[in-house]
Amino acid sequence: MVMMAGLLFMAVLVIVPFTLASARHLVVRSGRPGWLSHRLAARTRSGGLGLGATATEELHAFFNANKRVQIEERRTQMVMRDDDHAGAPPRTGIDLNGGTAVVRRRQ
Repeated sequence: MVMMAGLLFMAVLVIVPFTLASARHLVVRSGRPGWLSHRLAARTRSGGLGLGATATEELHAFFNANKRVQIEERRTQMVMRDDDHAGAPPRTGIDLNGGTAVVRRRQ
């Protein structure tokens, strides 16, 4: 009986968020009802994961410790600064408007 309750609980953890995410996807794609579609579409522009994806990843992390490391690494990468250069002076320069390219040789 306890095992059956545990399986039902796990099924609810997966099925309910997946069903809600699917319904959200259908509403956003169809555009009906309009007020709900606009409200849900405004949330998707933030670039975060949806409810279904987050719930599935957390459930996966519950059973697999490596997934937890992956999630934490992704969060770390999101807050770290991403510079285009590594502190070295630029060797190339391309001016698209002027139609020129500059390549400097290493000395």
